[in-house]
Amino acid sequence: MLRRVLARRGQACLWNPSPAPLLAVPSRGRKSRTDPPAKSKAGRIKVPPPVDPAELLVVAQRYRQYRQTVGAIRAEFKEDYLRQQYEERFGQVGKQRESAAAEEHQKLMEWNDAENRRLRERREERQRQEDIAERERRLRGAQYQESLMEKFIKEREQEVLKLQEDAKTFITPENLDQRIEECLDNPRNYNYAIDKEGRVAKRSVLP
Repeated sequence: MLRRVLARRGQACLWNPSPAPLLAVPSRGRKSRTDPPAKSKAGRIKVPPPVDPAELLVVAQRYRQYRQTVGAIRAEFKEDYLRQQYEERFGQVGKQRESAAAEEHQKLMEWNDAENRRLRERREERQRQEDIAERERRLRGAQYQESLMEKFIKEREQEVLKLQEDAKTFITPENLDQRIEECLDNPRNYNYAIDKEGRVAKRSVLP
């Protein structure tokens, strides 16, 4: 009888009140709640199995003892936990933990300050090197621009000088008669042929 009661209690614990929905239609039909009972079970009366009063009393007593024992153990564990929490917050353990945390915080702050100083020095050194490189780059750029300007000025001066030299041979209204006389006195023949090497191969005779 005890086994039957325990088995039923185990089945009640394992029973799922919200079964999973059916994914497929069952192969055999099932009755709904509104269908009448079968003829063979029309007069059947469901009677629960008989329970032995002595066995039921023993089971109830054992359940009561179980609940008392578990409650006492749980209370002991809770008291121990609360005592530890109190010691950690207000007792010697809490003070030691606070002092250790403060010491660790101080060490971390010192390490942080040292790292900040080291990084600041590295940053300043990098900035200094970048400033020096920037000044050198600007100086080289200025020198390059100055050399380009000097080269440009020299080229323009050469062009001006060449133009001044060429201007001496220009024909102006003042020396027009003189140049005409020079051309008549020194005739030139531009009617000639050249070979592949650029040498004059044939020249016509001036009339």
